[in-house]
Amino acid sequence: MERAILVLKPKEDLRLRAGHPWVYDNEIARVEGQPEAGAEVEVRDARGLPVGVAFFNPKSKIRARIYSRAIRPADAVFFKEAIGASLAWRRRFFDPDKQSVRAVFAEADGLPGLMVDSFVEKASGRRFLTVQFLTLGMDARKELVVETLRGLLPSAGIAERSDAPVRAFEGLESVTGTLHGTVPPSILIGENGLAFAVDLLGGQKTGWFLDQRSNRAAAARHAVDPSTEKGRRVLDTFCNAGGFGLACLAAGAESLVAVDSQANAVADFAANAERNGFADRVAAVEANAFDYLRSLERKHERFGLIILDPPAFAKNRASLDGAHRGYKDINMRALKLLEPGGVLVTCSCSHWFDRERFATMLEEAAADAGKRLRIVEERTQDLDHPIVTGYGESRYLKCVIAEAI
Repeated sequence: MERAILVLKPKEDLRLRAGHPWVYDNEIARVEGQPEAGAEVEVRDARGLPVGVAFFNPKSKIRARIYSRAIRPADAVFFKEAIGASLAWRRRFFDPDKQSVRAVFAEADGLPGLMVDSFVEKASGRRFLTVQFLTLGMDARKELVVETLRGLLPSAGIAERSDAPVRAFEGLESVTGTLHGTVPPSILIGENGLAFAVDLLGGQKTGWFLDQRSNRAAAARHAVDPSTEKGRRVLDTFCNAGGFGLACLAAGAESLVAVDSQANAVADFAANAERNGFADRVAAVEANAFDYLRSLERKHERFGLIILDPPAFAKNRASLDGAHRGYKDINMRALKLLEPGGVLVTCSCSHWFDRERFATMLEEAAADAGKRLRIVEERTQDLDHPIVTGYGESRYLKCVIAEAI
């Protein structure tokens, strides 16, 4: 197969050989040939030695995304092997026939720009997939991807959720719809022994934040105060549909205050609380979390367990300082509301805001709140969102569980 060749500048191959899949426009010395947008291109170092084969996009600063270190076509055989390998990893830790999992995690699975979530309906056991095509190269191979998924992961319906803002950087428009079968407006999935409604076509991201599954279970282990054996009063900020807070109630928490600024999230939370039998133990509040934490402080409210799971405050390097201030503020105010011996579960889902910066922020917040913390656990995303060396973007979620001392 005849491919155009991207020849890199000297030493620009080092990061790629360490595992990173992105070739930036300013790293390329020259292009030999005239590749079309979305075409396969061979990447070579300054000496002419092969680095890998990639998808090309002349409109993006990420000019090429490596999909294989071996020189091979992105054909049906490639996708069957790559998606098959992704599923094999999940089956080591999950049962995708019974559990909802992220089946493909883009570059971390060697499939740049492809996200696939597999949702299993709790009552019927039917599987539905949601798929995101976030890059031009993957979008151009949509039919091949769908055909492969139908063979390896049979489902009742496949929803396309190619509506993430990052598509604009690839020169792509936002697209949603049904790619195969039928997709109902909502399904019920099971997680940590509870039932949650998932909107596959209109919910946030691909319908449900599967990456926090194990962290929700970890938080729930602190729902009861070990010194008194009594259920704790829980505050769940940025509650979304209730994955954290309702898991805590199921584990024995006394009561739950759940806060989100989005009316639809509060409504989804209330519906999930009702279907799981917790309606009489929850208060659902539509409010800005920053303002609400301040109001609770003025009222001298106290909680035994507080959960902070905000959206990414840092979208890029330029926003890091502002993000630091935002994370510090909500953590400081949450710590002021925490009872002695209480537990804080605090998260960040921005890969830009790395573990070291997150740890520094938390220490500063604790000092300003007049609290000392004992770290119980430092966690990350669940295993169906694999972390791979050489590609720092794959490690994005931070979750610290800490006790006030």
